Amino acid sequence: MSPADLDRLRTAVRDVPDFPKPGILFKDITPILGDGELFRLAVAGLTEAAAIHRPHRIAGIDARGFILGGAVANLLGVGFVPIRKKGKLPWRCESVAYALEYGESVVEVHVDAVQPGERVVIVDDLLATGGTAAAASQLIRQLGGELCDLLFLIELGFLGGRAKLTGAPVTALLTF
Repeated sequence: MSPADLDRLRTAVRDVPDFPKPGILFKDITPILGDGELFRLAVAGLTEAAAIHRPHRIAGIDARGFILGGAVANLLGVGFVPIRKKGKLPWRCESVAYALEYGESVVEVHVDAVQPGERVVIVDDLLATGGTAAAASQLIRQLGGELCDLLFLIELGFLGGRAKLTGAPVTALLTF
């Protein structure tokens, strides 16, 4: 991906102050999703980064990771694995709880979503504090998958989330 393309994507990210609560500066990717050319650029960059691992599956984290990860899986011709919030998947699941700033959350995946030894790349829109991505990584490993990369459109580097993600590379197209 060219520096000019990365600049176009970076410029399109909208800052939304005080969302979802006061003091948070939310990085909104909907301007990228809503522009066909920018969406294509973002998906192409993520697909290029994922392809080097020759994954069997792309796992996307609820919910924007579904949009980006589904597109990447489609272009690579591999299966897509949804990692969802607790209670949203209709069959038997593996679950992992993780800490939030004020409490706890749980993510789940179907028990047969990844077979032992399959190479998996996790895709999401944003890496912040790393809790959700770390839990998603744990789920893939619990199923016996080989986690090849954690791939993000955006990383908020100042929050240090990368430090929570061990045992696989972490790749972000844009860093703020």
